[in-house]
Amino acid sequence: MLIALNKPYGTLCQFSDDGSGKPTLAGFGLPPQVYPAGRLDHDSEGLLLLTDDGALQATLTRPGRTPKRYLAQVEGTPGPEALAKLAAGVTLNDGPTRPAEVAAVDEPDWLWPRDPPIRHRLTVPTAWLALTIREGRNRQVRRMTAAVGLPTLRLIRVAIGPHRLDGLPPGQWRTLTNPDARRPLS
Repeated sequence: MLIALNKPYGTLCQFSDDGSGKPTLAGFGLPPQVYPAGRLDHDSEGLLLLTDDGALQATLTRPGRTPKRYLAQVEGTPGPEALAKLAAGVTLNDGPTRPAEVAAVDEPDWLWPRDPPIRHRLTVPTAWLALTIREGRNRQVRRMTAAVGLPTLRLIRVAIGPHRLDGLPPGQWRTLTNPDARRPLS
């Protein structure tokens, strides 16, 4: 079984409460015995895949195998130099990242409001980036954008390999019937 969940902002990517009082995956009525294939930080939103198949979970989380696409609202205006650095890979405190696919994009018209909303500063513009990475380091996209002077304000994962959010509202899930779900992802 493979499930796509649109994980809301502020939700922990685990089923048990860590004592913080933050909502967990247990509140979404998911089938028993499914586990996340990867993670999303509590302050990130979007696509989370869950499965009851250990081999599929390992395939989905193997570094370098599965591309992950994000939309990031960043503080500042991304110039050609910042985009080129992200595309080439940046050096973080745990070493250099792999090159990323990156482009400045318009704010999506399908985007749901975030609760709570991001902060708005009258004197600092914001912009949206589409980034595809093939790694899964802790808070990687946030650290990459910060390294080029564009702190991330909002981060939404929209795709993992061939699997997409495709209009799935926050807090909702669906079982995936994609015939490619079990093939190794490139």
